[in-house]
Amino acid sequence: MGRGRVELKRIENKINRQVTFSKRRNGLLKKAYELSVLCDAEVGLIIFSSRGKLYEFASAGMNRTLERYQRCCYTPQESNLADRETQSWYQEVSKLKAKYESLQRSQRHLLGEDLGPLSVKELQNLEKQLEGALTQARQRKTQMMIEQMEELRRKERHLGDINKQLKNKFQLESEGQASQFRAIQGSWESAALVQANSFQGHPSHSGAMDCEPTLQIGYHNFVPQEGGNVQRTVEENNYIQGWVL
Repeated sequence: MGRGRVELKRIENKINRQVTFSKRRNGLLKKAYELSVLCDAEVGLIIFSSRGKLYEFASAGMNRTLERYQRCCYTPQESNLADRETQSWYQEVSKLKAKYESLQRSQRHLLGEDLGPLSVKELQNLEKQLEGALTQARQRKTQMMIEQMEELRRKERHLGDINKQLKNKFQLESEGQASQFRAIQGSWESAALVQANSFQGHPSHSGAMDCEPTLQIGYHNFVPQEGGNVQRTVEENNYIQGWVL
């Protein structure tokens, strides 16, 4: 029995649909390659999967094939429009190129290069242009210097204010330290005065301090009285000489 006709419709089973896609995609790419080789044809094939993945085949390069396709699909009216747009772009490019060359030539003239082909009038115009540019540059320089001086003056005033604040703070701290030192000194003096008054109020201590103890070392100089007993005096003298203190 022969194979029955397969009804073309979307495969509902996701796995079967993916398997069928892989098999038929590979077969289609193979057929496109065989067609390009066997028949010397320019073949371009583009495939997007359901997930958005790209598969492509081009026997002569995809960009070249797409450009050829666009040229073949244009109508004569569209072709004429494209030609006019192309000519317009060419003219625009030519204008921009000429302007670019003119700007380069003017730049060289301003730098003092390639002045030989210029006439006297052109040189005079160039001189006026340079003088005008020099005047503007000097004005701009003067303006910038004035702005910098103003900025420096502002910084100077700010630093002067900070210096005054620090000076006032230092003076206040110095006065506080001086008053504190004077208060400590006054407390010391009052304490010393109180202590002196307390000593003056107790005379016994002063008398005791005035009465210094005496210590005599050596023999006593004994002088006998007139009319006294000389023998007794000699004995007492001998008795006293027996000890030192």
